[in-house]
Amino acid sequence: MSVYADTGDDEVLLARAAYDKKNSFALADSVNRLKDMQHVLAPYAEYWLMLLSLDDVSQANVSEFLTRYDGYPFADRFRGEWLKKLAKQQNWAAFLDIYPQYQLQDPAITCYAAEANAAVNDGKTLESAKVLWFQAKEQPTNCNVLFDKMQAAHVITEEDLVARFRMALAENRVALAKGIAKRSPAGDAALQKQIDAVNASPSKTIAKKTANQKTAYGKELYLYALNQLARTDSAQALSAFKKIEGLFNAEQKSYFYGRLALLAAQRHEPEAYQWFRLAENTALTRDQLDWYARAALRQTNWDGLLEVVAMMPTEQSDEATWRYWKARALKVQNQMLEANGLFAALSTERHFYGWLAQEELEASMRAQPIEYVPDDIAVNAFAKLAPVLRAEALQRLAFRWEAKLEWTVATDNLSDEQLIVAAEYAARNKWYDLAVITADQTKEVHNFNLRYPTPYRDLMKDAASEQNVDEAWVYGIIRQESRFMHYAKSGVGASGLMQIMPATAKWVANKVGWSDYNHGMLHDLDTNISLGTYYMRYTADQFNGQETMATAAYNAGPSRAKKWMGNIPLEGAIYAETIPFSETRNYVKKVMANAHMYTQRLGLVSIPLKKRLGVIPAKNSSELDSNLNSNE
Repeated sequence: MSVYADTGDDEVLLARAAYDKKNSFALADSVNRLKDMQHVLAPYAEYWLMLLSLDDVSQANVSEFLTRYDGYPFADRFRGEWLKKLAKQQNWAAFLDIYPQYQLQDPAITCYAAEANAAVNDGKTLESAKVLWFQAKEQPTNCNVLFDKMQAAHVITEEDLVARFRMALAENRVALAKGIAKRSPAGDAALQKQIDAVNASPSKTIAKKTANQKTAYGKELYLYALNQLARTDSAQALSAFKKIEGLFNAEQKSYFYGRLALLAAQRHEPEAYQWFRLAENTALTRDQLDWYARAALRQTNWDGLLEVVAMMPTEQSDEATWRYWKARALKVQNQMLEANGLFAALSTERHFYGWLAQEELEASMRAQPIEYVPDDIAVNAFAKLAPVLRAEALQRLAFRWEAKLEWTVATDNLSDEQLIVAAEYAARNKWYDLAVITADQTKEVHNFNLRYPTPYRDLMKDAASEQNVDEAWVYGIIRQESRFMHYAKSGVGASGLMQIMPATAKWVANKVGWSDYNHGMLHDLDTNISLGTYYMRYTADQFNGQETMATAAYNAGPSRAKKWMGNIPLEGAIYAETIPFSETRNYVKKVMANAHMYTQRLGLVSIPLKKRLGVIPAKNSSELDSNLNSNE
């Protein structure tokens, strides 16, 4: 880096420090100096100054700023802050003039927009805002003003209050439920106390029938009490339901069975499928339909699986997950023409289900990918694009979040070939995370060297050999954990290439006798890989080398991985598909797909993905039990 660049970068850091301290005078000086230097990040300093000056700038200043920096990632963020100011001033005309250009998703601004439309159109557009009401989570505070107007206009009815009350309680959002109840004439102090009582002791509420049995809210509280019991004990919930079943109408009974079935399915209880069938008089949520299908899958009830997939909205049934399992079910029924049609379409998609679909087809039927390798001319041309230059400067200053936003601008609406050019540029700069993310976006033309890079090969090979674990599996874990960025750190404290938790790192260090280990070593490449591969070996040993279970254990812990086993042996793909935690479920599928591809990239002995996933032994496997007991 040149002295000139160093000087300019230091000024950017000074500008950011002035912004953080809300020192607009120092920031204004930095803005002027950066403009004089024509530094590529001068617009960012000006953006920070505009944020500090929000109370003083005029509409004309804002319009000029947004016009000048249209296309910059920060433009819409500033537009959002300006919209909030206009909304607080109830300057609805100006708000509606700017709002159509706003592209981000901010619920507060969405509520303001509905309020603005209602103000300009005499409340006639309030009906379209009901989607904001039917949410099972708290909305921003300003949305309450909108909801007040909707309720006053009878757009939100008493039935709508009860419906959202149910939604909130189903997600255990008691404070939200209490707030919703307050909007009802029935939401008196007595109801508030009943909500607290049910939350404190659902079984006592049912046994003593302490909630009101005649009101809609009271009946919802009994359903909530049953739901709370069902979270931990299906039999207890079902027994309690039988005692008060007469309180409920057909829809409410079906709602209970739908909730019971969902929670039971996530615990892999075999009765879950039949309970779902008893929920015929209520609308099942997307999550419930997913678990209805998984309950059928867990029992290899292929006929039932087809019935559930047919019940799904098209958007849901068209997901790769359910297209693949539908094809598997059709294959079992010997409906090969339709099954192979689904497999063939999936085989063109480059992901877990795409690889599995390929293996279901004869070799001659598999879609062969088109590969593209960019040349230096294309890469150098991409490097000169303005957002790329800004991303490079932001990366240099470790403003990684802002750099990723610029990268998104640079790679928006590119063709497959252009995405591969961008990924190549990122790889050359060792921005492996951006290279992988970008190369992963291609649809028909691909570059698997960029999708599945192999940095730090010597370290990986040595560590994998030392721990006797599959090197492709190690790469598969790291690609999913950190995208090869050694500085990666998760929100829960996992660090480095292999995203190791501090407690796990300390435990491994003690195991291998590293008396001088300290937490600061976790970002050292060699140390991180050594610790991570040791833990991979540890999890694999507990499951007799079963990589699918070991991968689940790496993410969620060995005891959970064991808990998710079936009473009978399970196909590895079914085990992965029915993991209750969405994070771990997706993690396992992606890691195993990664390992499948890395086997080819590393020139190792290739095995089919279905074989790699293997068969998960039954819970009563004595050899597995003894292995776990000796290690836990």
